[in-house]
Amino acid sequence: MPKRLLDCCASDFRGFSKADLLESIQKSEGRVIACETIGTVQPLLGNVTNAEFAASMGADILLLNMFDVQHPVINGLPETEPENTVRMLKKLTGRPIGINLEPVAEGEEGETDPIWKMSAGRRATVENALRAKELGVDFILLTGNPGMGVSNPAIIETLRKFKAAVGDSIVLAAGKMHAAGVLTEAAESILTEADIADFTAAGADIILLPAPGTVPGITMEYARTLISCAHRHGALTITAIGTSQEGADTDTIRRIALMCKMAGTDIHHIGDTGYTGMALAENIMAYSIAVRGIRHTYHRMAISVER
Repeated sequence: MPKRLLDCCASDFRGFSKADLLESIQKSEGRVIACETIGTVQPLLGNVTNAEFAASMGADILLLNMFDVQHPVINGLPETEPENTVRMLKKLTGRPIGINLEPVAEGEEGETDPIWKMSAGRRATVENALRAKELGVDFILLTGNPGMGVSNPAIIETLRKFKAAVGDSIVLAAGKMHAAGVLTEAAESILTEADIADFTAAGADIILLPAPGTVPGITMEYARTLISCAHRHGALTITAIGTSQEGADTDTIRRIALMCKMAGTDIHHIGDTGYTGMALAENIMAYSIAVRGIRHTYHRMAISVER
């Protein structure tokens, strides 16, 4: 049986199946930290990847945003073959690795900042899901970057296809951190109990929703309702800070963290835009300490990837 993720080291993760990873998260009782980073921008520490930086501050799971599976790039990574990019990052960090893929058809992207401009290898296609599996990705999150135009029906349709193609080996997460350019799915309508039922029926293992206090109308009580619904449907949950509040002051981060804990989430997500590329490093550690204390935070920060 897998250990709780809190106690796992790099060698544990290397031997995990999909079922092991999900059980390990569940056993940790709301004390798992997932940090989103962007590898296509200049790393904050120059020749150290943003993902390594986030891992060093206490992240348990690393989520790569803007990662193109057809042309893999993580700036700051030692020179390696493109097809070895994810495995090299795993070797350096000793962490499970996930990626975002976005269910939006070519030519249907919404108006968005050029930084989020879509590329072929970021679209949520079956081809890209199979490519992610070849690269060694542990989980895929179906979601949308700002203004991209990703809708919940598109997520549901994609989940069905991904479940058939890779659902036996890759954890499938789905949801939105903000409206992602679909104004009819904003505020409380970003995610509903009906959406959760549809997502899980289509194959989602984990439901993503905005963290309380990050999107208008998403209160701790409402998040609690959605999380309870997801658990009833057999899914885990991940509450996300995707509105640049990963760059707020540490007191705000601690308040969000405790609201997410009270709401009952399984995984705490911190976004990639404190500055562009990753959350403020001090906020990753502050969040971690708030939900699991210094013992587990420092343990994650200190444990060697050689273990």
